[in-house]
Amino acid sequence: MQFIDTHTHLYAKEFQADRSALINKAIHNQIHQFYLPNIDSDSIEPMLALEKEFPEQCFALMGLHPCSVNLNVNEELKIVRKWLEKRPFAGIGEIGLDMYWDKTYAKEQTQAFKTQIEWALEFNYPIVIHVRNAFKEILAVLKTFSNLPKGIFHCFSGNLEEANEILALGHFKLGLGGVLTFKNSGLDKVVQSIDIKHLVLETDAPYLAPAPHRGKRNEPSYLLEVAKKLAELKNLGIDTVAEITSSNASEIFKKP
Repeated sequence: MQFIDTHTHLYAKEFQADRSALINKAIHNQIHQFYLPNIDSDSIEPMLALEKEFPEQCFALMGLHPCSVNLNVNEELKIVRKWLEKRPFAGIGEIGLDMYWDKTYAKEQTQAFKTQIEWALEFNYPIVIHVRNAFKEILAVLKTFSNLPKGIFHCFSGNLEEANEILALGHFKLGLGGVLTFKNSGLDKVVQSIDIKHLVLETDAPYLAPAPHRGKRNEPSYLLEVAKKLAELKNLGIDTVAEITSSNASEIFKKP
């Protein structure tokens, strides 16, 4: 039994004191691969350092997070492009649109998203999509492309109609994290109607810890709580959930 955490920020400062111990704990708990989406130019160095420390377990992506888009977006994108030309990555991410906190740079977010999709097609990389309060806008951007890369809708928490719209595009999996375990999220009912072949697991650590750890720092081993909940909803054994979701993840990602 082996799990894959398709989305984790283990390089974040929140793990500075015990990062290696937590990764080894997760490996002991059968979580053997961790995909690390980038945020912006400040996160590249710690992310790549972690990948170097755990080359068989940690795999870096390169991209610019929508919440890091501002007036210097072009400079940030130049750095992303430079790294894409410099060495291989597992994919492009975390990219997308976030209209929850601030809409000031909505236009710049949209252009950065489009540009990075184009790069994913150029380099034949999958994408990891962040979407918050911007589902229609994300879908509109994706539908402007005649061809799309494979990818994951990270931290999916939408309704069944939105899930079906994503899956109808034919290129994407839905990333399930701690929200699946939240009592009133409603995501459990949505997931019951979605074939498990479309689903992958993630933590988004250090964020969105699952129940019974909700409100605390998320960590890699908590992926098991999400897996247990999915197993319960699908009436499957935990080994089967590990096998299917890991296979789904491997369909998306290419190791560097």
